[in-house]
Amino acid sequence: MLPARLSLLALLCLLCANAQADTPLFSADGYRISLYRSPTPDHLPGATIVDTPALQALLKQTPAPVLIDVYRRQWLQGRFIEDQPHTNLPGSHWLANTGDGDLTPEWQGYFVRHLYRFTSGNMSKPVVFYCRSDCWLSWNAVKRATQLGYTSVYWYRDGLDAWEAAKLPLMAATPEPFE
Repeated sequence: MLPARLSLLALLCLLCANAQADTPLFSADGYRISLYRSPTPDHLPGATIVDTPALQALLKQTPAPVLIDVYRRQWLQGRFIEDQPHTNLPGSHWLANTGDGDLTPEWQGYFVRHLYRFTSGNMSKPVVFYCRSDCWLSWNAVKRATQLGYTSVYWYRDGLDAWEAAKLPLMAATPEPFE
C-alpha cells in the first residue's frame, strides 16, 4: 500500500512541476509575468543597481532621487483595498501594481502620469525603484521606465527588506491616487 501512495504522490509532483514548466515566466515584451517573488538577476540593462549604503549616499545628492515603491496592493471595484498595512522608505511614492508584467492601458497610464509628475517631465532626473528582495515587480518597473526614456534609473534590488534589516526609518504608506 505504501508504494502505491508514493507513486501517486510522485505523479502529483510531476504534474505540478509540468504545470509550472508550462507557465511562461516572461511576456513577449520581456517583462516578468509570473513567480514575482523569486531570485532576481544581478544586472538590468539601462539601470544601476544600488545597495543600502549606495542608496543612502544617493539620497544625499542634489538633486535627490525620486523613490518609487511598486509593491502590490489589492485593487477592487476601482479602488485600493487595504488588506494589510504597508510601510516604505521615507519620501517614497507608492505606485502600487505598476510592477506587474502585463499592464492594462489604464495601469500603464497611471505609471506614466505619476512618473512624469514626480520628475517634472525631466527624463534625466534620478529615479529609484524598489519593492522587496527577490521581487521582480521592481525589475519590471525599472525596465518600463528605461523603455519610456528615463536615463538615470536605479534599482534598489533588495528593497524594503534590506532597508528594514539596516534598521533604517520607515513610514506608513498609501498608494498614489488612481485617477
